[in-house]
Amino acid sequence: MVSWIISRLVVLIFGTLYPAYYSYKAVKSKDIKEYVKWMMYWIIFALFTTAETFTDIFLCWFPFYYELKIAFVAWLLSPYTKGSSLLYRKFVHPTLSSKEKEIDDCLVQAKDRSYDALVHFGKRGLNVAATAAVMAASKGQGALSERLRSFSMQDLTTIRGDGAPAPSGPPPPGSGRASGKHGQPKMSRSASESASSSEVEPAALAAVALLTHLLIQKHQPRPHTHSPAVEDGRNPALS
Repeated sequence: MVSWIISRLVVLIFGTLYPAYYSYKAVKSKDIKEYVKWMMYWIIFALFTTAETFTDIFLCWFPFYYELKIAFVAWLLSPYTKGSSLLYRKFVHPTLSSKEKEIDDCLVQAKDRSYDALVHFGKRGLNVAATAAVMAASKGQGALSERLRSFSMQDLTTIRGDGAPAPSGPPPPGSGRASGKHGQPKMSRSASESASSSEVEPAALAAVALLTHLLIQKHQPRPHTHSPAVEDGRNPALS
C-alpha cells in the first residue's frame, strides 16, 4: 500500500507536472530542440500510461512492481540517460513510420462509422421519444373523454339535488313580495345553511301554521247582531 502511494505521487509530480511546466517553457521560448525533446517524452509517457492501466491489474503482485515504475519514470526524465528520446528514436518512430498509412485509414474509417452510428442511434432515439409522446397524449385524451362521458345529465341532476335540497314546508309570508320588489336572484345554499335550516325547520313550520290560522280567522265573516231597535222598526238615529 505504501509503495502504491509513493509510486502514484512520483508519477503525478515528476512524470506529469514537471514535464508540463518545462513544455510550457519550451513553447514560450520557441526553442525547437526543447520542443522536440518534450514532444518525444509525451509520446512515450502516453504509451506508458496506457500500458500501466493493464499492468496495474495483472502485474501488481509482482515483487518490486511499484518500485520499478518509479525507476522507469526517473529513467525517462533523466538528462543523463535520456530514456524518452532513446525509446522514441529506437522503437516508436520506426514503428509509427511503417504503419502510419494503415493507422490513418483506420482512424478515418472509425470516424465515419462513429458518425453514422451516432446519426442512426440519434434517429432511433427521436422516433422512440416521439412515439412515446403520441401514445401518452392519446391515452390521456381517452381517459379524459371517458371521464367526461361518465358525468351524464342524470348524475349532474343528482349531484345538484344532493347539494341544494328543496324546502319541505311552504315559504313564509312576504317572501314572494320581497323577491318581487327587489328582483334579486336566489343564491344557492351552502352546506352550512342547509344544516342550519334543517335545525330551525320545526320552529319555522310552527310559525307558518300560526300565521295561517290568524289569517283564516281574520278573513272569516262575522255573525250579524240584531239590535232591539231594528227589530221594532225604529230608526236608532231618530230615537
